[in-house]
Amino acid sequence: MNSGNNERPDTRPGRRKGPGVLKILQSVLAGALGVQSDKRRHEDFSSHSPWPYIIAGIIFTAGFVVTLIVVVKLVLAGQ
Repeated sequence: MNSGNNERPDTRPGRRKGPGVLKILQSVLAGALGVQSDKRRHEDFSSHSPWPYIIAGIIFTAGFVVTLIVVVKLVLAGQ
């Protein structure tokens, strides 16, 4: 009997699954450090929506700026 739950993963051959969180984080960190391989960069830009990478990049950049501000304030407070 069908209990009304029709949520099954889409297994059609033409449907691609998006990148995982770990893959997005690795790509953003590698790109930020400048060590992203050419193969990985092409894979990121050709196979998925850019939005997960854009959002992760914005979050990473904001976190980096906040970290710099905190470190500078701590150093200046110690003088």
